[in-house]
Amino acid sequence: MDIETLKGEVRTIPDWPKPGVSFKDITTLLRDPAAFKFAVEEMANRFRDKKIEAVVSAEARGFIIGAALAYELGVAFVPVRKKGKLPYETICASYSKEYGEDTLHMHKDGVLKGERVLLVDDLLATGGTMAASIDLVKQLGGSIAGVCFLIELNYLRGRDRLKGFDVFSLMRYDE
Repeated sequence: MDIETLKGEVRTIPDWPKPGVSFKDITTLLRDPAAFKFAVEEMANRFRDKKIEAVVSAEARGFIIGAALAYELGVAFVPVRKKGKLPYETICASYSKEYGEDTLHMHKDGVLKGERVLLVDDLLATGGTMAASIDLVKQLGGSIAGVCFLIELNYLRGRDRLKGFDVFSLMRYDE
């Protein structure tokens, strides 16, 4: 398998969730075991030599990719969730979305000081979710070894919000 073949496993839904948006649906890729395995292995290979100790990933689709990647790398998985979804004491970070603000939470013991962290999400659009996730890791003193996405929408320029970090996207789309 190669990246172009993998892109063929992603279904594009035009005008969803609103007119003008071309939603990248990864459920078709997840349905294909060979494609999912290839994607996870390719992302893991990019970071195998970075001495990653934990993968941090935001809900919901990010959990799918992040947990699989943590498993493949043999490291801890740390979930980032919306308010009220984690049972222990949390820290939080807010970020701007298209229609307002949102806040993400992580357990206050989710990342250890100095721990080498790979942040993972399924999609890089505007970069807000990832910027907030980075903030959470920094609050706890984690060391960010890299930032990884299954898909990046180049035209939304989310990478601009992640300057200074080792950013990798397996698949990139210009439209």
